[in-house]
Amino acid sequence: MILLCANCFAADWPGWRGPLRDGHVPPGVVVPETLPREPRIVWRLKIGDGLASPVVAGNKVFYLDNQENQEMLHALDQSTGRELWRSAIDDLHKDSQSAPGPRCTPLVDGDRIYAQSTKGELRCLNVTDGQVKWRLNFTRDFGAIFFGERGLAQGAHRHGYTGSPWVDNQRLLVTVGDTNGAGIACLDKQTGAVLWKSQNDRAGNAAPITALIGGVQPKQVVAFTVEGLIGLNLENGELLWRVPLSSTYGRHVTTPVVVGNVVIVASHQRGMIGAEITREAAAGNSTNAATSTKWNASIKWDSKDFTMNFSSPVAVGEYLYGLGPEKNLFCLEAKTGKSMWSREGYMKSSAEKAHAAFLAMGKNVLLLTDAGELVLFAANPSELKELGRVQVCGANWCNPAYADGKLFLRDARELLCVELLP
Repeated sequence: MILLCANCFAADWPGWRGPLRDGHVPPGVVVPETLPREPRIVWRLKIGDGLASPVVAGNKVFYLDNQENQEMLHALDQSTGRELWRSAIDDLHKDSQSAPGPRCTPLVDGDRIYAQSTKGELRCLNVTDGQVKWRLNFTRDFGAIFFGERGLAQGAHRHGYTGSPWVDNQRLLVTVGDTNGAGIACLDKQTGAVLWKSQNDRAGNAAPITALIGGVQPKQVVAFTVEGLIGLNLENGELLWRVPLSSTYGRHVTTPVVVGNVVIVASHQRGMIGAEITREAAAGNSTNAATSTKWNASIKWDSKDFTMNFSSPVAVGEYLYGLGPEKNLFCLEAKTGKSMWSREGYMKSSAEKAHAAFLAMGKNVLLLTDAGELVLFAANPSELKELGRVQVCGANWCNPAYADGKLFLRDARELLCVELLP
C-alpha cells in the first residue's frame, strides 16, 4: 500500500505552485509514499519552447508554448492529451535567457483562465472554448514600460513578465510594475475593471501571493518586487509594510513563503532573508491585535549560505526545503534561518542555472531536478531520507502540476502525463 490515506479525492492544480500557491498538495488528496520503478507515461505530446508550467483544472490540462512566434495557450483533455482548443495570446518575446517562449504560468478560476504574456498582455478566456472574455495590456492600459535587455533595465522590464496572476475571491492580482502608482493592480476577475492600484514598484520576476500574516487580519497581498518585499491590504491596496531589498538587475524570482509571521524570499545576489512582520495594538486596545493600525517589518535573519536563485522552496511545518547556491538541497528552520542539513549531488546544471521544483505531499516532499529526475524524500529536519528516485523526462526548468495521482510536466521537447500511483 503506497497511499497516504484511503478516503481521498482528486484535486485540481489550477495555477503556479498549486491551489494555494504554496507548493502543497491539498490535505486529503491521495499521494505516493514511494515512487514506482518505472512510472507509466499516460500520454506525451511534442510542444514548442516555453518555461510556463502546465496547470490542471476541470479535467483539462492547460499550457503555453511558442507556436509560429506567438505565445499560444492550449487546452487538452486530461485523460488523453487530445487538444481541445488553442488561442494566441501575444507576439513572442526573445532575449538571451533561454529558447524563446512563454514564461508566465496560466491561472484557472472556475470557468475562466487567465493568461499573461511575457510582454504584459493579460487575457481572460473561457475554459470551454478559449473565447476571450476581456483583455488588457500593462503597457497600453497602465503605462508600464518594457525595455528588454538594455543598459541596467531591471526585473520584468528586462526579461519580461514571469509572475503569474493570482485570484483571491473576486479579486485578480497582477504585478504591473508601473512607476506611476500601478506597481500592483487589483482587478475585478469577471470584467477586468481596476479595483485599486498601489505603489510605484517595478515588477520583479516573482509571483504575488495573498496571506494572513501571523493569522491576523487583514489579508495581505505579498509581492517581491525590484524594490523589495511589500505587504498591501487586499481590500484597498494600502501599503502596510515594506522591506527594501535591491540587486543589480532586480532578478527577484522566488515566490514568497509565509511561515507564521515570517516571510521568506531570496535572490541570487542579495541572498535569502526571513522578514518578521508584526502589528502593534492600537492605543487603548492593546489586547485586540485585529484593531491595531501599525505594521512593522524587519529582517529577522539573513543568509548568503542558502541563497536561492530562481527555484522557489516549500515549507512543511516550521521548516523550509529548497535549493542552495552550491546545487545543494537544504533544510532550515524557517523562523530562525538555522541550517538543519544540506546535501549536494542532485543537480546536473551549473550552479547559476541549476533548478529544482518542490511539491509538498503531506509528510514528504517531491523534487523534480533540472535533469528530469524525480526524488521523493521525507520532510524531516533531522536528516535527508530518500523514499524513491526515478528518471521521468529530459532537462527542464519546470514546476509540475499534480492531480488525480498524476504528474503533468514539460521538458525542452514534450509535455508528459506521468502516473505516480498503482
